[in-house]
Amino acid sequence: MAIRIFITGGTFDKEYNELNGQLYFKDTHIQELLKLGRCRVDVDIRTLMMVDSLEMTEDDRQLIARQCQNSEEDKIIITHGTDTMAETAVVLAKETKDKTIVLTGAMIPYKFGSSDGLFNLGSALAFVQALPKGVYVAMNGRYFTWDNVRKNKQSGGFEEVNKP
Repeated sequence: MAIRIFITGGTFDKEYNELNGQLYFKDTHIQELLKLGRCRVDVDIRTLMMVDSLEMTEDDRQLIARQCQNSEEDKIIITHGTDTMAETAVVLAKETKDKTIVLTGAMIPYKFGSSDGLFNLGSALAFVQALPKGVYVAMNGRYFTWDNVRKNKQSGGFEEVNKP
């Protein structure tokens, strides 16, 4: 069975307007990333929304949860903005059972050329196939459980809330 990829926006898919210096959404870059990474895994991609995660609402999170619940696939990757990824993971863990869900994102837009998005997407593809059912965040080669992850705003990286 294919791996479902849900697109929600975030830095992953932002474009840069050279005239005014603003970041904006046009379309997802997931197909390009999968091609660049020479992905040989069967995936089914669906764009749910294209929003910055700081602008994501609870209704948006419930929509993501419903889409996960209704997905035939039991392995799901969600591309998401990093600022509120952990909050969405909490909602998904409460609302969705019996699936392996991995949220991932990027700190630098793909279009900038030096994005961490390709590496993070590749890691998410590997983790979603290897981890047991549950909700996870995959960033920078690591995975975190939904209930033990936060974005460190000083370092710009993800870390465990309760370190062993």
